[in-house]
Amino acid sequence: MASANQLKSLLKSHAEGNEERFYSIAMQLAAHEAKIGHGKLAEELRDLVDQAKAQRGLPPKEGDKAIPIARPRGELAGLLNVSYPKTRLNEMVLDDQLEQQLQRVIREQRQATRLLAHGLSPRRKLLLVGPPGTGKTLTASVLAGELGLPQFQVRLDGLITKYMGETAAKLRQVFDATSRTRGVYFFDEFDAIGSQRGMENDVGEVRRILNSFLQMIEQDESHSLIVAATNHPEILDHALFRRFDDILHYDLPDQTSIGDLLKSRLGRRTRKGGSWNRLAGKAQGLSYAEITRACDEALKELVIEQKEQLVEADIRHAIEERVQAKARFTG
Repeated sequence: MASANQLKSLLKSHAEGNEERFYSIAMQLAAHEAKIGHGKLAEELRDLVDQAKAQRGLPPKEGDKAIPIARPRGELAGLLNVSYPKTRLNEMVLDDQLEQQLQRVIREQRQATRLLAHGLSPRRKLLLVGPPGTGKTLTASVLAGELGLPQFQVRLDGLITKYMGETAAKLRQVFDATSRTRGVYFFDEFDAIGSQRGMENDVGEVRRILNSFLQMIEQDESHSLIVAATNHPEILDHALFRRFDDILHYDLPDQTSIGDLLKSRLGRRTRKGGSWNRLAGKAQGLSYAEITRACDEALKELVIEQKEQLVEADIRHAIEERVQAKARFTG
């Protein structure tokens, strides 16, 4: 059981409004209970502390575990899809610059308490730009997985309506949620709400939506990550770019990156003697997503045909099918 001194310190910190001290002592109590074999009680105490910190919008300290939360309810259920990704950064194939940018975001988030104590803000508003299939959506999952946070994907079909003022009101609900529940809030196909004011197809409601977003992201002081992704940065309103802490650029993979991706996904199931570099040359022009699909097709054939291992010709066939499919679609 808790010592008398711990209980007195707990009450004193609560009376003084010292939240950090209060949570620290509560976690010490949980650790003590775990040490004496009261594992269930210890876990319940930790969960209560995590839930309380999440409701207060406090950033977690380094080493804090993920905070399980209830799924969005009411109107929010139509605006946000929640998931709990386990994807990690080492599962992505990235160029050096992009990997360094993502590592910096993750490091700053893990040290958020220390940075905030010195009047500094960790990066948390990110704009991802690049062609389809280059890893933008996966990045949102990786950030959630690395930081142990839930990922909330904003449903544009639920957000954007034809009624004047309604979209802005729904957007406000999403930003209110970022303060109540810390997570990674992902706006995919962001150009749907961020296109330039004054374009030929612009209407008054589009301008109002964009102005509302600009105002809300500017005023947002939550500890959540706001991640927006677009395949068409050229049509985004220029005022958006300065609202984000970082702009991350994604490109189609080069031959080295393609070879690394093929080897990482198929290496253990492929007979030695083939050339990853030769296969990578065949896959030039494909996106990461398209190459991954080609790998999956090769693996499915392996299972269906009950083969023990793939050979280079199997992988080449899957790649060529994907290249041909892309040519038919784009040509």
